[in-house]
Amino acid sequence: MNAEVQAAIASTKPLAVAAPHPTGNVAEAKKAAQQFEGVFVSEFLGSMFDGISTDGPFGGGQGEAMFRSLMLDEYGKQIVARGGFGLADSITRSLLAHQEIRQ
Repeated sequence: MNAEVQAAIASTKPLAVAAPHPTGNVAEAKKAAQQFEGVFVSEFLGSMFDGISTDGPFGGGQGEAMFRSLMLDEYGKQIVARGGFGLADSITRSLLAHQEIRQ
């Protein structure tokens, strides 16, 4: 193999995942909890759209099917930004409590 191919193969190898580190920073824990709630809400909304076809005279076709997950991610973020389901507060408390036990 030539050097360009080897460089391309090397660049596609997955990077090592950093182990989570405990934090006493409430803001970081709250941000992580809100991100988790955003993903949860997006998945929740995704199940509502599973049976909906994108065909028909007013459907978006393949483009709608392709970008639906991106739309649902943004919906999830916006719902959480406006209060969400209320999971972030309890997740934040759990994160901080588990981290205090380990220290």
